[in-house]
Amino acid sequence: MGRAEVRRRDTTDDAEFGAALAKAREGDEAAFGTVYRALNPRLVGYLHGLVGHDADDVASETWHDIVRGLGDFRGEGPAFRAWAATIARHRALDHLRRLKVRPRTTELEDGTAEPPAERDSEGLALENLSTAHALSLIAELPRDQAEAVLLRVMLGLNAPMAAKVLGKQPGAVRTAAHRGLKRLADRLGRTGGAEEE
Repeated sequence: MGRAEVRRRDTTDDAEFGAALAKAREGDEAAFGTVYRALNPRLVGYLHGLVGHDADDVASETWHDIVRGLGDFRGEGPAFRAWAATIARHRALDHLRRLKVRPRTTELEDGTAEPPAERDSEGLALENLSTAHALSLIAELPRDQAEAVLLRVMLGLNAPMAAKVLGKQPGAVRTAAHRGLKRLADRLGRTGGAEEE
């Protein structure tokens, strides 16, 4: 994942997000839509690193819990992202435990239609390929490093917030993220930053 990818993920205007969050807590549906659109892609990216192709299903469960607890949440945008990530992680771990008890016997066929793109199709396709490639590389990292990278980069959490989500010390999260990013950089350096054809 290059520097451009990190910058793209960090473009959420915290003041605008915070204002939308405050209105959403009061029941404003349009404001909740703003919060959802700003956070959901990051949340799904994080969950994809934890549960793979089931990320959308787990994200749906996560948003159900977020909606139920939104009125009681107190804090600003970064704290909300950490709170949402904690909920997402718990739902992901629950999902993984359920799979161990009742493993899937066949791969489900994805017959759902994609919603029409609002942006340029070529740009969207390139962005999705880049994101999918980055997530596949992150998925190859040891779990603690993958989670730390996803929380720090995808969700934009600082080390103390990511540590709270993971139940670890901030220094351990910083170290895991650093090691994970170094492994990713080494891997990209070996492949020249491009996929083999």
